Amino acid sequence: MTRPLSGIRVIEMAGIGPAPFCAMMLADMGAEVIRIDRHGDTFLGGGGTVIERGRHNLILDLKQDEAKAIVKRLLAQADVLIEPYRPGVMERLGLGPEDCWAINPKLVYGRMTGWGQDGPLAKTAGHDINYIAVSGALHAMGQGDEPPSPPLHLVGDMGGGAMMLAYGIVCALFESQRSQKGQVVDAAITSGASLISTMYYALMKQGLWNVERDANLLDGGAPFYSCYRCADGKFIAIGAIEPQFYQLLVELCGVQDLAIFQEQMNKALWPQQKQAWAELFATKTQAQWCEILEGTDACFSPVLDFNEAVHYAHHQARASFQQIDGIACPAPGPILSRTPATAGEVHPAGAHTAAILQSLGYSAEEIQVFRERKVCN
Repeated sequence: MTRPLSGIRVIEMAGIGPAPFCAMMLADMGAEVIRIDRHGDTFLGGGGTVIERGRHNLILDLKQDEAKAIVKRLLAQADVLIEPYRPGVMERLGLGPEDCWAINPKLVYGRMTGWGQDGPLAKTAGHDINYIAVSGALHAMGQGDEPPSPPLHLVGDMGGGAMMLAYGIVCALFESQRSQKGQVVDAAITSGASLISTMYYALMKQGLWNVERDANLLDGGAPFYSCYRCADGKFIAIGAIEPQFYQLLVELCGVQDLAIFQEQMNKALWPQQKQAWAELFATKTQAQWCEILEGTDACFSPVLDFNEAVHYAHHQARASFQQIDGIACPAPGPILSRTPATAGEVHPAGAHTAAILQSLGYSAEEIQVFRERKVCN
């Protein structure tokens, strides 16, 4: 079955986190992705994880000129390059944008970094927590005066990084059809995390959000938009913002002292209301609250762990999880009605070295020499 990106060839320089997740998304949508793993680097080039699905791959020692020549042959036939290194690394390898455009002017050059290609921090080390810390997003997460709570590496690496890079690459591919020219996609996690926080900057301008943590509508401060512990120690999530949904929540929960809950948007009452809700939800188990509230407009959900999420009835009905490489994983997305994404197989690093080199015109004798010199695996 033809997929949206069928016919697009992507060369992925091995990395961790957001760059391979971006490549996975493109592969799921039909792009032919060739991953170049580092020779002898078991940390990056171990292969065999579901995030590396759908790729062909080879191992090269990019310190050797023959390996760089192989990369250039690949890029001459490619539409996209994804590279996850610090600024300047690819240029020192002789594989910077200008070097690549000399052999393929239409190449879309995707660069995934934490800080971006320029600026005073561009060449310094960091991780997701550092990048979202300076975006404003991390400060807003957590309870009261406690230290901020890192939201895994979803907001930075995956949301502000991988998905922004994938979006930028597809936009640049669309534009290149008109211009016949490639361009650099500078995807910085700091910038991406800031961008997906745009609504909160707008709310601050309107006076509807303040920097005090755990005191706003969507950060757990509102008693009707928060998580609560049940009698069995499990948790539920409530998101009844709209008045009609909030009223239904109150009714279905059988609240006795209605006076406490009458003024939904009165922030002065939120601490008292939150304590009352906490006491109420602690009287029943998560399963019992599901029986009462699930499937209604009370904006209720059980809080599930990763194992429980796989078996959740709604996910099962939509096939939101699949068995990929023998383990349960989220299915490719989003869902396209006519040309849906599919998950490819997972292969160990270097599985396709010989086949890829042969497709580039190298003879069996040349490949053997490369192997003896440890240019490739």
